[in-house]
Amino acid sequence: MKNIQIIDGALNATFSLFQATDDEFGAIFVGNSDMAIIEDVFARLGDAEAGRVISPLWDRPILKSEAQGIHGTLFYDYDDRREIFPPSMREVDWDELSINQAQRELFRAKR
Repeated sequence: MKNIQIIDGALNATFSLFQATDDEFGAIFVGNSDMAIIEDVFARLGDAEAGRVISPLWDRPILKSEAQGIHGTLFYDYDDRREIFPPSMREVDWDELSINQAQRELFRAKR
């Protein structure tokens, strides 16, 4: 199982974690990406398939304190901010002007 953090505009700002099977994770995140915008998932998979992939996640929450890492981030309500994301949709590819020096060094080492 892989852990996906949900980032959305909810007022509760919980940014909860949910577990996905390897197949679900692979359907949500293209190639070696670790970030996805939900509108892109639905556009790529179609409504029925995206619903089939996403729906089971909500039944598998996991506490952050018990998670063994975060493997991907799924963004809701970010369609109008897609220009801020790296084209690769990989965390390690953020524009270096938008991250601190320690992140720059870490991400360079992981590219």
